[in-house]
Amino acid sequence: MKAPPKIPALLLLLCSFLVPALFVSAESVDELIKKGDQHAQNYEEEKALEYYLAAARQDLKNAHVQVAISREYRHLMSDSRGKKDKLRYAKIALEHAQKAAKLGPSDTEAQLAQAITYGKLLPLINDSGDKLKISRRIKAAVDRAIALDAKNDTAWHILGRWHRGFAEISGAKRLLGGLVHGDIPKSSYADAATCFRKALKIEPNRLMHYVELGCIYCAMGKNSEAEKHLKRGLAMSETEKDDPETKRHARAVLKSL
Repeated sequence: MKAPPKIPALLLLLCSFLVPALFVSAESVDELIKKGDQHAQNYEEEKALEYYLAAARQDLKNAHVQVAISREYRHLMSDSRGKKDKLRYAKIALEHAQKAAKLGPSDTEAQLAQAITYGKLLPLINDSGDKLKISRRIKAAVDRAIALDAKNDTAWHILGRWHRGFAEISGAKRLLGGLVHGDIPKSSYADAATCFRKALKIEPNRLMHYVELGCIYCAMGKNSEAEKHLKRGLAMSETEKDDPETKRHARAVLKSL
């Protein structure tokens, strides 16, 4: 009796990738999104992306899926150690955020995805001119998101960070930057505080709002208010991807008071 023919190792390897993909693609868009959401809740970014990307291939005009894909790539970016990998993931996240914004012109989350992604990208950029361009894009995207839904707490939070960034620019740097790059937006810590208070009023159960408002109060010299808000944020449960890092920052600021 002849032995069965051996299956080439390469073919076996291909099957190990293709067979699961065939099962994934056979599911409906809603089923794929649901499974992607389940993995996303557990911060299993690569598994979540497997389902979200499959859903995107089936539904090319789904802004919600593009928002989710952008978010998961941002999470991979946060987990990466090297700048090169962070930039690579940021670029992919931005591409999907831009797709989301184009597909969902009336969707506040689709517009906000760009602002969030640009915000993650900003610290990785060294050129001051490029930083200014990105900051303007953040402002434009977050303004669109708020115009679509004034109760979007994340949008107000992002706007607060935008104001804080420009409030931190010294007069000398502002003057020099203005000569090179044109007018630099003016802002203040009070503007940032107003935005964070709005975010907190809309959604009082997110620790990032308390921590950022506490940091702003610290910058304004309002130490008692800063301490109160920072401690409130630190006492809350971690429910979002960036919460551990937000708490580390809060402890550092609290220690400096």
